[in-house]
Formats: sequence, structure tokens, C-alpha cells
Amino acid sequence: MENYKKTKIVEKPCPLPFTDLPPDIIEMKVKDGSKIRNLMGYAIGKMELDSVRQILFTGSGKAVSKTITCVEIMKRRLKELHQITKVLFKQIEEIWEPIVPEAGLDALTVKRNIPAICVLLSKDALDPQEPGYQAPGSFDAFWIETLKAESQAQMKRKQGGGRGTGSMGKHPRASGVPGES
Repeated sequence: MENYKKTKIVEKPCPLPFTDLPPDIIEMKVKDGSKIRNLMGYAIGKMELDSVRQILFTGSGKAVSKTITCVEIMKRRLKELHQITKVLFKQIEEIWEPIVPEAGLDALTVKRNIPAICVLLSKDALDPQEPGYQAPGSFDAFWIETLKAESQAQMKRKQGGGRGTGSMGKHPRASGVPGES
């Protein structure tokens, strides 16, 4: 590929994985270079309006993690949001042209599938049977249970109920200095 340079990237349009979305839904298209502060300022401002009931976050490639970050910030700021997450692949075509046209090389078209994510956040209840659904507060409930289990495990360790209590291991030494007995 040292004889080629990438001249164009074409993203194939990908239909949204959600049906029955209102035509005026706010779609936040998160890009790799998007600033989270700018995205969140606009999105939170819109969702605080009573007339706006749903918002859709989409991102692909390197922007997937930034999209998830935006959704998590939104859920922490505005409690009681229902969520449905869909993961899919988006096809892109890269056009590679020869650096030296006189070399007799043809242009190349490379098709790649890149990961993409679509997250629907809604103030109104969504179908809990839909794959990818998360109820409001389910994230907090998960962490409360996890922290409770961890603290119980710590209490058991402090009480000395773990392995190796009462012994010094496989090779007890008479002194703490290696080589001495």
C-alpha cells in the first residue's frame, strides 16, 4: 500500500434500527472530533423542554465510546430516562489512488464494516421486552448490589475466614532472612 494514498471515504447510509420514531426526533450524531461539552449542552437543553420526549444518540467507529459517554452523562443529569441500545455495523468504502499514475496501477476500493451504536433515550416508558432495554435506575440498582456483595466479602476477609488462616504457607521459615534457619 506504500504506492497508494487514500483519497476518499464514502459512508454507506445505514437505516436507523428503531421503528416508529417521531419524525421530529432529535438525533445527536456523535463524531470522533465532537466535543462532549458542546453535545451535552445542546442535548440536555433540548431534553429539559417538556415538548421533547425522546433523543437519539448515534456514533460509529472511534466515536462509539464518546457516544456511550454522552448517554451516561445524560442519564445521570436527567433521572428516569428509559434506554434502548442497538449495536450494528456500518459499511464504508475507502478509495485508494496510486501515488504515481504512470506506474500502471489501478485505483482500489476497500469495503470495511465498522461498529456503530444507536441509543434511544426516552422520558416515556419503552417496551421492556425489546432487546437492549434498560429501565431507569437499573444501573444504580446493579451497583448497589455489587457494592453490598463486595462489602460482605471484605467483612469475611477481615474476620479471617479466608484461605491460609493458621498456617505460614508451604515453606515456613524460622527467621525472616532468606538462607537462615
